[in-house]
Amino acid sequence: MAHKCYILGGGESGAGAAILAKKQGYDVFVSDAGPIKNIYKEELKEYGIEFEESIHSEEKILSADEIVKSPGIPEKSEMMKKIRKQGIPVISEVELAYRFKGNSKIVAITGSNGKTTTTSLAYHICKHAGLDCALVGNIGISIAKQVAIDPKEVYIAELSSFQLDDIKEFKAEIAVLTNITEDHLDRYEYKFENYINAKFKITNNQTKDDFFIYCADDPVTAKYLKKLTLQSTPLPFTMKQEPQKGAFIKDGTMTIAVNDDKVTMSVDDFKIKGKHNQYNTMAAGIAAATLGIRKEKIREAVTTFESLEHRMEMVAMVKGVEYINDSKATNINSTWYALESMTHPTILILGGVDKGNDYEVLKELVKEKVKAIVCLGLDNRKIHEAFGDTVSLIVNTTSAEDAVRAAYHFAEKGDAVLLSPACASFDLFKNYEDRGNQFKQAVRDL
Repeated sequence: MAHKCYILGGGESGAGAAILAKKQGYDVFVSDAGPIKNIYKEELKEYGIEFEESIHSEEKILSADEIVKSPGIPEKSEMMKKIRKQGIPVISEVELAYRFKGNSKIVAITGSNGKTTTTSLAYHICKHAGLDCALVGNIGISIAKQVAIDPKEVYIAELSSFQLDDIKEFKAEIAVLTNITEDHLDRYEYKFENYINAKFKITNNQTKDDFFIYCADDPVTAKYLKKLTLQSTPLPFTMKQEPQKGAFIKDGTMTIAVNDDKVTMSVDDFKIKGKHNQYNTMAAGIAAATLGIRKEKIREAVTTFESLEHRMEMVAMVKGVEYINDSKATNINSTWYALESMTHPTILILGGVDKGNDYEVLKELVKEKVKAIVCLGLDNRKIHEAFGDTVSLIVNTTSAEDAVRAAYHFAEKGDAVLLSPACASFDLFKNYEDRGNQFKQAVRDL
């Protein structure tokens, strides 16, 4: 009898896991409680994989030898409770990918903020240096699909804490933790400790031959590291000290010291601006150096890396006003970083689905830089309560077009309009990309 590997969830992660499991000779079945997108249905059909949508056939699922759970499915769902009660082993898609990756190396990047930029930059450096590599995980295609269809020597993977929740043997030769702030607490019983534990799973199974790259300036990480017995080689990045190994920035110069081939370069030469991006660049630079990439290649790649769409993306200049799309800022911390890097008086477009936000953190920066707030969401009470006494102009809008019009109305020459919502987008948009694209279209229509 073939090993029954059944998959819950038919999205990018689930479809990828199904294709890999099928290629490895498992008996595969995909079940999604909701509808499966056409693109994934076509893939499943192409590989002759049995699937069902908008239903879970309980009896069939509970006959599995192993369940691969997609990261979006919470433990408290009815199906998961039954699977746990039955004692069927549950793994994540990254665990399945790890099982069949062969001698390839994995650079795994997680953190509350900056992980997408760090992952993209690490990939850009590796690609520039001619490595046989792929960009996978939360960004790009699922790691399981890449392993199944087009295996590479190096996988550069952005992993969320949800993807790390169900790992057993999974090990990253190079693990990067950008920082930890309170996000997604709804999935961790509102206990910050649970979320921190999930993030630190990225160091699980690492040995002395592996590397752990982390931000020494992040208080949560630093405090937690004191309690942890790390097996791997720690490589910190910091702006407050000068470690022997790792990376630091002092007097405007970045130094990466991993081996004898030290990389030094001026932060003025970084293509992406802002203090948070200096941290991201150090993290990606260390990862590249541990892979043995030469310093010239690291330097060249850092000076040519373009920032990502929907992440502090300059859209246009209209009548002397800059319009910036930072729709990817789906939590308070991201918006804090965005505001911190603003140099002009700012009209801030804020709001959406709030994940338990504490706006107190933004107060100082808002007082210093923001002249008007345009709310873009269905429920804006908390924003009014938080900033009502700091900002005299706060208006409500329910479409990207209205938000841009309102911002245009408030802005004068020399100002900037910043879409950095600090919230999820699902009340009015499909996702943050949709929100960013509608914002950009509205700006172009001015």
